[in-house]
Amino acid sequence: MSKKKTEDLVDALSELTVLEMSELKTLLEDKWGVKAAAPTVMAAAPAAGGGAAAPAAAESTDFQVTLSDAPADKKIGIIKVVREITGLGLKEAKELVEAAPKELKATAPKAEAEDIKKKIEAAGGKVTLKGL
Repeated sequence: MSKKKTEDLVDALSELTVLEMSELKTLLEDKWGVKAAAPTVMAAAPAAGGGAAAPAAAESTDFQVTLSDAPADKKIGIIKVVREITGLGLKEAKELVEAAPKELKATAPKAEAEDIKKKIEAAGGKVTLKGL
């Protein structure tokens, strides 16, 4: 790949929103048949008789985002937010909201998942985040 082509690609990627980057990550994982994950480091075993406490559970970095409740009087606002988040059409977003509890995103980075939760809750809905 030429340097100009590489620079153009970097510029194009730099203009993506967090949501678009997440979608790109998912598309690349599907196309290449891989899963992007941070490398893990094996912790050293505690010395015998050291009495070290068990390590804390690793914090999840990816979350499943589920619309758990959509009150009838708030559905229009929630549908608007769901369309923004998912890119679905009006009919599909309406069906998703009416079928709550329903998955909005199978996997999303922590920051994106929390952003989605804030937007849905601001519109009057309830969201659950499940660490993956």
